[in-house]
Amino acid sequence: MGRYFKIFSTFARACLVRDMTFRANFLLECLTSLGWMSMNLAFYLLIFSFTPEIGRNSGWSREPFFAFVATGLIINSIVQTLFMPSASELTEMVRTGGLDSVLVRPLDAQFLLSMHRFDFSSMANGIVGVALLVWSVSRFSVAPPLIACFLYPVLIVCGVAILYGLIIMLAAATILMGRNQSLYDFWFYITNFSRYPAEIYAGPWGGP
Repeated sequence: MGRYFKIFSTFARACLVRDMTFRANFLLECLTSLGWMSMNLAFYLLIFSFTPEIGRNSGWSREPFFAFVATGLIINSIVQTLFMPSASELTEMVRTGGLDSVLVRPLDAQFLLSMHRFDFSSMANGIVGVALLVWSVSRFSVAPPLIACFLYPVLIVCGVAILYGLIIMLAAATILMGRNQSLYDFWFYITNFSRYPAEIYAGPWGGP
């Protein structure tokens, strides 16, 4: 375990040096992510200016809804920082034969394929997500119980694990197809649907 942690630290340090080498590009990516997120938050604020909650009797008033949105931002930020850049490179590795060199190395292939490149600009959304979560929870009419505070990080880890498994499944399809350019498109659709509570999809098609 210590060996893999050292390798993980080396990868992270190398990617951070790369990002800091091109600071203007790094800042532009951060600003782009923050701009997209700000437009979404402004859209939600516009909705809540006309209605006290999303969905009749759903319980999703402004503060709980923003806590939900913040949770999604945190989970997606972790996944897009740690796993998405490496998964998106798997297509090129399969096409150019770079996958073979990974498989013969004396390390776990899944670890190398899924965690050899990081995108630290994606952490911007996660930082804002934490701030939004603190703001939302502090305005709850009833404080969350202590057990919820302990379970919340566990659920964050579970959410990251689910999305990681999905990314690996999509990226592994490249081995069969030879080329998989739909990874980002499919990921965009998934994150779009996961940004909203289940109650928003209630109806003849979305309800249980």
